[in-house]
Amino acid sequence: MTGLGQGCSPRRLLYGLIAAMLALMVPWSGTARAAEQSAGADTVSLKAPHAILMDAETGAVMFQRAADDLIYPASMSKLMTLAVAFKAIKAGEIKLDDEFFMSEHAWRKGGAPSGTSAMMVPVGKKAKVEELLRGITVQSGNDAAIAIAENMAGNESLFVKRMNEEARQIGLKRSTFTNPTGLHEPGHQVTARELAMLARHIIRTYPDLYELFGLKEFNYLKHKFINRNPLLGLVAGVDGLKTGFTKEAGHGIIASAKQDGRRLIAVIAGDATADDRRDDARRLLEWGFRAFAEAKLFDAGEVVGHARVWGGQRMYVPLEGKGDINVWLPRNMANQKLRANIIYQWPLKPPLKKGEQVAVLRVTTSSETTNEVPLFVAEDVEQAGPMRRGFDSLLCLATRWLP
Repeated sequence: MTGLGQGCSPRRLLYGLIAAMLALMVPWSGTARAAEQSAGADTVSLKAPHAILMDAETGAVMFQRAADDLIYPASMSKLMTLAVAFKAIKAGEIKLDDEFFMSEHAWRKGGAPSGTSAMMVPVGKKAKVEELLRGITVQSGNDAAIAIAENMAGNESLFVKRMNEEARQIGLKRSTFTNPTGLHEPGHQVTARELAMLARHIIRTYPDLYELFGLKEFNYLKHKFINRNPLLGLVAGVDGLKTGFTKEAGHGIIASAKQDGRRLIAVIAGDATADDRRDDARRLLEWGFRAFAEAKLFDAGEVVGHARVWGGQRMYVPLEGKGDINVWLPRNMANQKLRANIIYQWPLKPPLKKGEQVAVLRVTTSSETTNEVPLFVAEDVEQAGPMRRGFDSLLCLATRWLP
C-alpha cells in the first residue's frame, strides 16, 4: 500500500493506515464498517441557529448547524430565480439585451408601492434582462424578480413550477419555492444545506454570470443602488452572493469567497440583527480558510475498498477514485475521531464496467467536517452463470439481502 513507506509524515501515515483498513473492509451492511482514528478542530462561535460552510470545488462540509431544518429563506431564495434565468440565457432562450415589461402586478407587489426592496422600474416600462439581473444581485429588487418570472413564463405560478423543477434537477430534494421573490409565504421553505448546494451550482455552472453578484453598485435611471452584501470589501475574496430578511426568516446571507485558489460558500440563517449576520458570516469564512487543509488519502489508481456484487463472476469489485483522493480536514486534529465509510446501493449488479461510478467515500470528523468523494469500478465484472446467481440469491435471502 503506498503512503506507508519510509519518509512518510505522521499525518500522511495516519491517512495511509485508514486507506489500508478501508481496503480490507467487506460492506455486508451496504456501508463499510467505520475506520476510526483518534485525531479536534479549531472552533468557531456563531449566533445564527442555522449555518453551513462548504468547499465550492468538492462540496466538502466544514461546519454545519441545523443545516437540514426547513427554514424561511427570504430573498436568499432569489438564487433559484436567478438559476432559472441563467439557464435560459445559457440555452439561448433569452438574451441579456432582451427587454422585459414591468406589469402593474409586478410593480405593485414588488416595486415602489410595495414598500419592499425594489429596483424602481416604472410601471408599464421595459428594462433589459441584464438590468433586471443587476437589480436582483445588487438591490434584491422584488419587482425585477417578478418581471423576469412573468416575461419568461407568462405568470409567477408557471415560473415557480420551473423553479421547483430546476431545484430537483440540481439535487435540492427538500426545498420548495412558491414565489420568485422570497417574500414570506408559509410553504416557501428551504434548508441551509440546499442553499449552499444552489450557490455551488450557480458558481460552477455559470461563471460568467456569477460576476453579477460581485458588483459593488448599480445605477438605474436616477437611482444608485449599493450592493447589500456587507462582506464585499470586508472579507478578502468575497464576491457574492445574496442577503435576505423578513420578520419570519430573520437575517440571512449566502456568501462566497475565494482565497489562494480555494473557494468557500457560507450560509447563515435566522440571525436577530443585520450586524449578527455580517459578523457570523465573516467569522465562518475566515475560520474556514484558516482552520482547514487539504490532505491526500489515496493515490491515483489505489484501491480504496471493495463492494459486494450479486450474480457476478466475482463476489467483490475493487473501487478507486478518479485520480488522487484529496479531502479537507481540520489542521488541528487533536481529540477528534476520523471516520471513513464506503457507501453504495448493495449488492451491485453486473455487468459493471471499469470507470463506472457506483459508490462514494464519506470521510467525517467528530466536529462534523464531511467530505464525499465518488468511487469508481476498478475492473470489469461480467454476469455469472445461473448456478452462481442462484447461490448468490440464497446467500442474499440468508443474510436478508434483496438483489
